[in-house]
Amino acid sequence: MAGIIIFGITGYRQLPVSDLPNVDFPTIQVSAGLPGASPETMASSVATPLEKQFSTINGIDSMTSTSSLGRTSINIQFSLSRDIDSAALDVQTAISSAQRSLPSDMPSPPTFRKVNPAEQPILFMVMTSDTMPLSDLNEYAETFLSQRLSIVNGVAQVMVFGAQKYAVRIQVDPNKLANKGIGIDEVVQTVQNSNVNMPTGTIYGPDRAFTIETEGQIKSAEGYRELIVKYNNGRPVRLKELAEVYDSVQDDKTEAWYIDKGSMKRSIILAVQRQPGSNTVKVAKDVRTLLDSLKDQFPASVSFKILFDNSESIQESVNDVKLTLLLTLFLVVLVIFLFLRNVSATIIPSLALPMSIIGTFAVMYLLNYSLDNLSLMALTLCLGFVVDDAIVMLENIIRHMEMGKSPFEAAFSGSKEVGFTIISMTLSLAAVFIPVLFLGGIVGRLFTEFSVTIGTAILISGFISLTLTPMLCSRFLKPTHEQQHNTLYYASEKVFQGMLNIYVKGLKWSIAHRRFMIFFSFAVLMGTVYLFTLIPKGFLPSEDSGRLFASTEAVEGISFQSMAAHQAEIAKIAHADPDVIAAMSRADSSNSGMLLLVLKPKSERELSIDGVINRLRGAMSKVPGIRVFLQNPPPIRMGGRPTKSEYQVTMQGPDTAELFDAASLMENKMREVEGITDISSDLLLKNPTIKAEIDRDKASELGVSVAQIESSLYSAYGSRQISNIYAPNNTYVVLLEVAPEFQMNPESLSLLHIRSNKGTLVPLEAVAKLTQSISALSINHTGQQISVTLSFALAEGTSLGQAIARIKVMAARELPAKITLSFQGTAQAFQSSMQGLGLLLLMAVLVIYMVLGILYESFIHPLTILSALPFAGFGALVTLLIFDVELSIYAFVGVIMLIGLVKKNGIMMIDFAIEARNTGDKDATTAILEACIVRFRPIMMTTMAALMGTLPIALGLGAGAESRQPLGLAVVGGLIFSQFLTLFITPVFYIYFDRFQERFRRKKDVA
Repeated sequence: MAGIIIFGITGYRQLPVSDLPNVDFPTIQVSAGLPGASPETMASSVATPLEKQFSTINGIDSMTSTSSLGRTSINIQFSLSRDIDSAALDVQTAISSAQRSLPSDMPSPPTFRKVNPAEQPILFMVMTSDTMPLSDLNEYAETFLSQRLSIVNGVAQVMVFGAQKYAVRIQVDPNKLANKGIGIDEVVQTVQNSNVNMPTGTIYGPDRAFTIETEGQIKSAEGYRELIVKYNNGRPVRLKELAEVYDSVQDDKTEAWYIDKGSMKRSIILAVQRQPGSNTVKVAKDVRTLLDSLKDQFPASVSFKILFDNSESIQESVNDVKLTLLLTLFLVVLVIFLFLRNVSATIIPSLALPMSIIGTFAVMYLLNYSLDNLSLMALTLCLGFVVDDAIVMLENIIRHMEMGKSPFEAAFSGSKEVGFTIISMTLSLAAVFIPVLFLGGIVGRLFTEFSVTIGTAILISGFISLTLTPMLCSRFLKPTHEQQHNTLYYASEKVFQGMLNIYVKGLKWSIAHRRFMIFFSFAVLMGTVYLFTLIPKGFLPSEDSGRLFASTEAVEGISFQSMAAHQAEIAKIAHADPDVIAAMSRADSSNSGMLLLVLKPKSERELSIDGVINRLRGAMSKVPGIRVFLQNPPPIRMGGRPTKSEYQVTMQGPDTAELFDAASLMENKMREVEGITDISSDLLLKNPTIKAEIDRDKASELGVSVAQIESSLYSAYGSRQISNIYAPNNTYVVLLEVAPEFQMNPESLSLLHIRSNKGTLVPLEAVAKLTQSISALSINHTGQQISVTLSFALAEGTSLGQAIARIKVMAARELPAKITLSFQGTAQAFQSSMQGLGLLLLMAVLVIYMVLGILYESFIHPLTILSALPFAGFGALVTLLIFDVELSIYAFVGVIMLIGLVKKNGIMMIDFAIEARNTGDKDATTAILEACIVRFRPIMMTTMAALMGTLPIALGLGAGAESRQPLGLAVVGGLIFSQFLTLFITPVFYIYFDRFQERFRRKKDVA
């Protein structure tokens, strides 16, 4: 016992703290860039060759890609059993194999990084300055702060949003180029030839060696202005005569703001992501400590503050679960005392509680588990029934003492009598969770830790009940004749005897009306099946974490300036909400943006987080030209492509035009589906486009190649990276484009001239026909095929199961047969879990039946013990319906727990009845009647202890209680309903099954 305490406390002190068990989706994200390339070009020339190579890799679960202007992102999610490091090697090999098929003018090869969609940043911080340029502020963020934070133990990466990295920007005037007789490609060559960083060698003298260094690098815009592009009549034409050259930023079409206390400032946002399995609370604490130590190293004009720290909500939630655990401990001990009314007798079984919990900590540490909501909830639930074994042991020893035996004799004979019962209860209860260990997918990953934790506590409690409890009883219990009782004892004993008398009368009536009870049992079974089909089904309940994410979407082709203005207006509305205390907003060159809203603590708000969402949605919908998709971040993200709403459905088909038409129809029809809101599509086909149709014959005649035409357009309108500046701690770029006034009107393209191989300048319009059109803003692939993904959210009062069913019905009615529909991400995980959970329930029942069959050497009486299960299921489902709670994964686990809890009552009754039948000449009716009377007190005690152990969870108090409450309600409702009925129905089943067994034996003997 001392070993359990020592190793348990040691393990507890080293357990990491997190919100959920570590779920590592082996996912690799591949990124490739070709600035200025259209989405169609990126999809066909970059995404497709890469995807073909990736498809040869083993173990891929899904592969999606998004190709937009100048960018391609490919997400490869592997099966949960695939090692991410070996998968990364395969991806690297595939990229190398695809390299020869990719465009030769890509600035850099595709890159990849290992990501985990389930991991979200644990901490957001903002850097602002009233006086410092954003490029200098970005320098502090990227080269100083980000690098220092990255080396903190447990930090995986530090992401920078709204980055304003320094760059030299050259904006040429096409008219000045034409007037000077200079082509834009000549500007490119001049810069590239003037800004070099090449090795220059070494001189080896007889005594010394000299390293040769040149000043080949130009470090600032001032140096580039003086570059000579050409000589006209002996006079140098410098770059400053042709273009505006200035110190700028690499991406001038992205902005981030920090909104606080009525002010809205441009800022740099840093997001810290932890390594899988690390202690979230400790990592956040270490980051904060480092930030405090670095404050003095920043200029006085720079300020940074924590916008959001996820460890605070995790710590609050974990602390609330710990408080719930202590409250549960108190309630369970109180139940024991109320039934036994003896301090010594109360302390003895109560010792099983801390011993079981402490011992479990040691096993959790050995298995690399964490202190999270699920493991702590498992320990809290344990308190309600790990004490059951000790209660049964203690109650039986006391019963023997009441027969006049000494404490030692009572402990010996009493423990011997119920030892097999306790073994049966312990093993069968632990066996309930065995099927969960074989459950695949995300649900299996999440609840394996839960099951092992709770199973370990059960086994330890059984060991303690068989060893420590009898020993303590023999030493510390007083003989019955030495005990003195007060008035409260006799009053409570009278109440208990009254309950017992009522129960005996009801039991005799039930046995006398056996057929009615059997009919009633089957009616309840049918009712349970009906309720299961009726109850709304969900996945993982959302929690009120005090933060909201919002995605914004404007019209296709919107300018960055207009997008930034719309985004700022949305941010102001968000911050004006009385429950929003701070916000971060970001807009980029596409038609989308994002916001992170930090809310007041739940206790200080009048509205729930869903109420805040509805209020903000109404206010933001009044802003014309932009849509806002608000989302309460789910507890865990499950793959799929990034979308604006939480749930996703993907469409594919053999014909692209038919697919796009069907997707548009589907989007419109989904808006009519009840209970679905925030519908968004990644099919954006109305992006304004200018098509340059090249006349190849004319171009050849004038001495201009197609490559020259595309290169000139890229240099003029692609923010082309034409050179690099190498600094000691970073690398910066030199960008080329036409001046802003020539980027605002499509007619400006006619001003572009190209140097032919004949030495003349050829206007673009002489070799290409320019027409305005529309095209896709992005091209998406799923499994190498073009796809369209629609995302949606749930309206209040609608479950995910209901939404999926309605979408399926609508799609079957409206869509062509060739179009396939598949749910992705969380919706797909929900579908998989619903298919697997039914089998899991059957496996749990089967495992218990097998364990009981082995223990009792009978195939009949395990059925008697399990006859109470429908009543527990009925009670759980009715309770969930009454409280308007979905049958989520948590609630389903509660139903599985009920299988183990409810059959304990049956074991205590049936085990005693079988023993009475085997040792005497009593018939089945007399044996079960005597068993029910003798076991009534321990049955009531164990059930009340389990109820009190689960009640604090069912009340749904504290941070993160939204996820725990469904499990608590299911267990409490199932226990209450089954307790009232199984005490009367299980004996009836025993009588019938005993008769059946006797007939079977007689036939066997005759044969």
